[in-house]
Amino acid sequence: MKKNLIHSYKELVVWQKAMDLVVAIYELTKNYPSEEKFGLISQMRRAAVSIPSNIAEGRKRKTYKDYGSFLIIAYTSGAELETQIEISKRLSLGKDFDYSIVDGLLDEVMRMLNKMTNQPAIYG
Repeated sequence: MKKNLIHSYKELVVWQKAMDLVVAIYELTKNYPSEEKFGLISQMRRAAVSIPSNIAEGRKRKTYKDYGSFLIIAYTSGAELETQIEISKRLSLGKDFDYSIVDGLLDEVMRMLNKMTNQPAIYG
């Protein structure tokens, strides 16, 4: 049986879900107060963008060790974003936004990254 090979990071489900998460974070933060422009808005967007960016960069590396390192960076950016989302909730920012969307996407991406970093054979 021939194994399906992934030729591009764009074929990785984790990258696709991380891209969906970026869009959701931009949607969430666009209605934050303007005084958060250089605070939480900037930090959350950078952390969200960092996740698929590091997955892509790592996938283009030549070794599994390098790829694994970038997956770990993506995972830690997810933890940073998770904290920032919690801060947003506690400050009642984005009160009209359904946080279950970003929570669900982030949880899914984090579970996939956790599995990938603990099982190098499935890096894709």
